[in-house]
Amino acid sequence: MKKYCFLLLLFITVSFDSQKPVAYDAGEWFKFRIHYGFINAGFATLEIQEAVKNNKKVYHAIGKGYTVGMSRFFFKVDDTYESYFDKVTNKPYQFVRKIDEGGYTKNQEGFFNQDANKVLIKDYKNKTEKTFSVTENVQDIISTFYFLRNYPTIDKLKVGESVVVDMFFDDEVYKFKLKFIGRENIKTKFGTAPTMIFRPLVQSGRVFKEEESLTVWISDDENKMPLRIKASLAVGSIKADLEGFKGLKNPFMVKLEK
Repeated sequence: MKKYCFLLLLFITVSFDSQKPVAYDAGEWFKFRIHYGFINAGFATLEIQEAVKNNKKVYHAIGKGYTVGMSRFFFKVDDTYESYFDKVTNKPYQFVRKIDEGGYTKNQEGFFNQDANKVLIKDYKNKTEKTFSVTENVQDIISTFYFLRNYPTIDKLKVGESVVVDMFFDDEVYKFKLKFIGRENIKTKFGTAPTMIFRPLVQSGRVFKEEESLTVWISDDENKMPLRIKASLAVGSIKADLEGFKGLKNPFMVKLEK
């Protein structure tokens, strides 16, 4: 007989204040295994730490992705994305983008002035600096992920409804759109987990096959943690599954079988 239970795998201290619980806190760490078809193509990690910017404590999120084995021989990937963002407002102060994707490289840092709605981009590869105008409450690519996990009405979305976030990426502000598809129980290495399914609107062409080529499954609990990602690429498809985690803010809810 199937029943729901709470699996406390690695659970950090829960605060006892009166604030609404958030989806994450410093110390959280994820590792994903990436498959290209039947090939184990690589891994990605995402962690969040604490740092100090402008004499105040902020979150420092670090995402890394890399290919392994034969995949690295055919297409080497070494990517690092970082973001420093406010603990309360989620507004980013600074981002880092250092990538090497099959010889395509970038080495940039961005410094936000949220009061003036500006961002200064330092391009270390091309030795240039440029300031761009941005919208109010703009996010970077990493801070967007954490902003959406704490989105106040994420649990109340109806099928077909979307959340839209202004995101600065590649010297432009994009209207990043995340559409809610529905709910589904999926099998993971940790058990069968209830999930919410989302489809981010991505740019078609160079990498993705269509605008709705990417599908994300997140845990339908207070963590809102990514459990699976599938993408239809211009050539083939890719899948990423959560391989390991630690430092969760809340219990991870899974369905176990007797």
